[in-house]
Amino acid sequence: MSRLFSAYVMVDWSAAATPRTGKDSIWIGVIKRDIRFRPTFEAHNPATRDEAMKVLGEVLADLRRRNERALVGFDFALAYPEGTARALDLKVKDWSGLWAFMAANVVDKPTNVNNRFAVAAKMNRLMTDQPWPFWGCPANDAQRWLSTTKPTADASGLPQFRRAEKLVQLKAKGTKSVWQVFGNGTVGSQAIVGIPRVKALADPLGDKARVWPFQTGWKTLTPADVDGLEAVIAEVSPVVAEARPEPGEVPDRAQVRALCEHFLKLDEAGDLGAAFGPGAGAEPEVVAVVESEEGWILGI
Repeated sequence: MSRLFSAYVMVDWSAAATPRTGKDSIWIGVIKRDIRFRPTFEAHNPATRDEAMKVLGEVLADLRRRNERALVGFDFALAYPEGTARALDLKVKDWSGLWAFMAANVVDKPTNVNNRFAVAAKMNRLMTDQPWPFWGCPANDAQRWLSTTKPTADASGLPQFRRAEKLVQLKAKGTKSVWQVFGNGTVGSQAIVGIPRVKALADPLGDKARVWPFQTGWKTLTPADVDGLEAVIAEVSPVVAEARPEPGEVPDRAQVRALCEHFLKLDEAGDLGAAFGPGAGAEPEVVAVVESEEGWILGI
């Protein structure tokens, strides 16, 4: 069976408000073929999200020149729990409407200074006019619509987790909700500053890129499904590939390396296509929600 991809690009994101490298910063891992067609890993550690976008653009441009297709994975939520777009009363009540809203509201400067807490507060105001479902921020960013700690009540009616995240919880105890935007191990801020960046990466590629599962369908992908594409963009999670740092290797670098190697091995074995689909017996209503609003995590 032919491989779906020639290269694998995995991104460990960061919502840092200042330039940062090393541990707990942005790491971009790339596996591509060398001149002898052997898979070769390289890593990039840009200090800012602006620099990360430049690196990603250069990596994809190089692959385009080589006529190679990439799987591009980001390790943060590319969507929110079912009902979020409706709660925001967006004109387009699906993932694309939410992405457009985030892109229009998030300000993320070249220095990494960003307004993620203000965006979380605005979304709370629009959804509930209360300090929920988003919560968590430094004391200086607290206001009527965003609290420093988790509210004792949340009458939003929105789920705390997406369906895919509930499965992740079975493997990784203590998985955080996308609604928490501050504190150790949180993932909410990465999604707020990350989604507009993924949109900015995908939009210029037009019909040469697809965001899974929204634009591909939640189904097994075949070579025919990706023919003519330069990239398939997906949400990934480190729980699908155990990272074992080499001596002196930063854990974040090991994480993107492990993910690249994991998806390469699946692809070479002819098993990656099936990872893009649901498990057997997935109910049609669940498939519809995943494809239109919640998304999924590749390999879960």
